[in-house]
Amino acid sequence: MNGEGTSVRAMTYNIEDVRTADLRRTDHPRLQRAAARIQHLAPDVLLVNEMTYDQPGDPGYRAGDPEGRNAQRFVHHYLSTPQADSLDGLSYRTVMLPVNTGLHSGLDLNNDGQVAPAVPEIPGAPEDGSVPPQTDAGRTYGNDAWGFGTFPGQYGMALLVRDDLTVLRDSIRTFRLLPWHEKPNASVPLDTTSFEPWYSPAEWAAVRLSSKSHWDVPVRLPNGEVLHVLASHPTPPGFDGVARRNNHRNHDEVQFWSDYLNQAAYVEDDSGRGGGLHDDAPFLVMGDLNADPDDASIFRNAIRHLIGHERVDGGVVPEASPARQADYPDLDPDDTSRWGARIDYVLPAATVAVDDAGVWRPAPARVPDVPVSDHFPVWVDVRVGP
Repeated sequence: MNGEGTSVRAMTYNIEDVRTADLRRTDHPRLQRAAARIQHLAPDVLLVNEMTYDQPGDPGYRAGDPEGRNAQRFVHHYLSTPQADSLDGLSYRTVMLPVNTGLHSGLDLNNDGQVAPAVPEIPGAPEDGSVPPQTDAGRTYGNDAWGFGTFPGQYGMALLVRDDLTVLRDSIRTFRLLPWHEKPNASVPLDTTSFEPWYSPAEWAAVRLSSKSHWDVPVRLPNGEVLHVLASHPTPPGFDGVARRNNHRNHDEVQFWSDYLNQAAYVEDDSGRGGGLHDDAPFLVMGDLNADPDDASIFRNAIRHLIGHERVDGGVVPEASPARQADYPDLDPDDTSRWGARIDYVLPAATVAVDDAGVWRPAPARVPDVPVSDHFPVWVDVRVGP
């Protein structure tokens, strides 16, 4: 290591269905423990998956409030306050943007013959901080939303950036509205009993590629370099029936980043600007991509192509420490989920230097009855620029 470049610790963490009512509290047990882990690892750039984007229709939203403030609530109520005597509070700038999850489509996208007319009654969060259960009514509604969610904004994303780094907000690109059919060679779901397209022509013209959103957030570092955070959370490749529509969608959501790096002609952001990421731009692909390169059941395995992309340093594989790996003998060292899969990623550009990387797992003896999440934090230390 020659010490050149600006050092950045980038981390992704799926905290599992964090809701607005949780973030209005200052004593939420899961969020206190999640904040302690974040303070221990002290990332400079942090992507949180599954944090509700607060807006009308969200059961925790209050009429008249500004939208998209949950990331600020998390920083103010939890991260800025030390969660143990040995930890320091952290201060971040926040980016929170709309997502497709839980937004009513008005279409019967799961072909069950019914379209829920409105957001159903949502169970409140348990006092112990555990994740609220889903209901049949919630699933019926969510399966016809643009992205699965039992209410608008559920399972959103939040990007937190260290205070002395500058988010170039006017240059943020989002791809939430990009129609799936615009992607050449799109992985069109088929009904495997009739071999007809799963979606009607009208549905296929309307359905969106991104189940949450895809973001390109440029961050200016102290040395003047601009690091692009490419953030997303594709749908899990399951829970989808005979057409495997979520498998197909996950494939194309993951492949979008390969297309973006290739500057594919179809790429157009929500402002109407076309084109992908220019060749010399340093970047990190971050998020819960819901795809394990070792899982042969995943449709066509787009994650392997992304990891193997010429612009990506796919040789960087974060792993648990030897002690924590010994504590989780049923998991592989690179598994980022409790059920045994590598699905959470910080994939650096081949043009940035990598100093260290890891998957953080708690010591089992210290795990409370209510786990913080079914995912572990994943971090990578990089150096950017001269």
